[in-house]
Amino acid sequence: MSVDPAVLASLRADAAAQLPQIAELRHALHRAPEIGLRLPKTQALVLEVLAPLGLEVTTGKALDSVVAVLRGGRPGPAVLLRGDMDALPVTEATREPFASEHVGVMHACGHDMHVAGLVGAARLLAARREEIAGSVVFMFQPGEEGDGGAEVMIAEGVLDAAGDRVVAGYGLHVRSSLLAAGRVASRPGPLLAAADHFRLTIHGRGGHGSTPWHAADPMPVLAEIVLAFQSMVTRTFDVFDPVVVTVGMIKAGTANNIIPDDAHLEATVRTLSPAHRAAAEERIRRLADGIAAAHGMTATVDWVQGYPVTVNHAPEVVRLAALAATMYDEDRYVDEAEPVLGGEDFSYILEQVPGTFFWLGATPPELDPATAPYNHSAFARFADEALAVGPAVLAALALDRLSEG
Repeated sequence: MSVDPAVLASLRADAAAQLPQIAELRHALHRAPEIGLRLPKTQALVLEVLAPLGLEVTTGKALDSVVAVLRGGRPGPAVLLRGDMDALPVTEATREPFASEHVGVMHACGHDMHVAGLVGAARLLAARREEIAGSVVFMFQPGEEGDGGAEVMIAEGVLDAAGDRVVAGYGLHVRSSLLAAGRVASRPGPLLAAADHFRLTIHGRGGHGSTPWHAADPMPVLAEIVLAFQSMVTRTFDVFDPVVVTVGMIKAGTANNIIPDDAHLEATVRTLSPAHRAAAEERIRRLADGIAAAHGMTATVDWVQGYPVTVNHAPEVVRLAALAATMYDEDRYVDEAEPVLGGEDFSYILEQVPGTFFWLGATPPELDPATAPYNHSAFARFADEALAVGPAVLAALALDRLSEG
């Protein structure tokens, strides 16, 4: 850690002082959630609040992103801070006074917190512009919830927005449960999983339910495959490099006395290493083909690669822990014992440059983190108090890395 503790103390104080304005911004974002890569209202609001800061601002072409570059008073490298902006197709049930005004759309994963927090970090750093040796790239990203917005923004040049490739990237994700408001958690190495999915079809031959021997019934074959997935996982993959296969949908048939021609399932696959990610696809295809062939049928597997594993760089996690402890207290940072098997497209950033992704606790103080509604729930609530911590930690990460040159 290279930043003067007095500077860190001032960041903490200024972040707390700006909390009312940042919370107000968060509430405005929460009322008007948008989904996917096109977020025109969210983009317009971000542009409006960034305007007074004197940043170099550009917008995306293939998506409604915002990239803002802060030039420091002295030359140096560039670092990136990211906040994702999109919401989820969830009808809000929280009864918050600033609840979503759009039925069927909600910031159920807290991305409104991310946007407001990144604006807060931009304000903190802009106020210290002359002290900064280098540049900070603020990445306001649409389409994290399955649309791969980070990959699109990389293709449009976000990593080189300051002129040279950023030397580090930092991002956070709030939690509506599990972690008390204002606590910070992370771990070196894998933090989140690769998230792939597939559609499997068994091709049989339809017929009458009373005479199944005259047909080739795909239904029991599909059922056998679903059960075989569990044996495949537990008996062919090392438990210390986990693989999760979850079948979320099965579709077949039109009536109780008709054997369908085909039967389908869709499943998600979560892995924490490139080796197991590749092996999972190969073994699922082989298993489906083999079981189908044993019954005189064929299988088709349509595989869709999702986000890769989110892998933190160990020195950057050390930096995060030291900064959190110095700015707040020794208990502020929590070692995350195990990876989370959700997916995150900040993984694309960390494939390109060193950095870290971390959790920021945002459980409302009146709720028990162990039982509070989890992210993506229609009842998920996020504590504004976390917005006094997240922006300060992001700003401190940027200052500390830039101080190294």
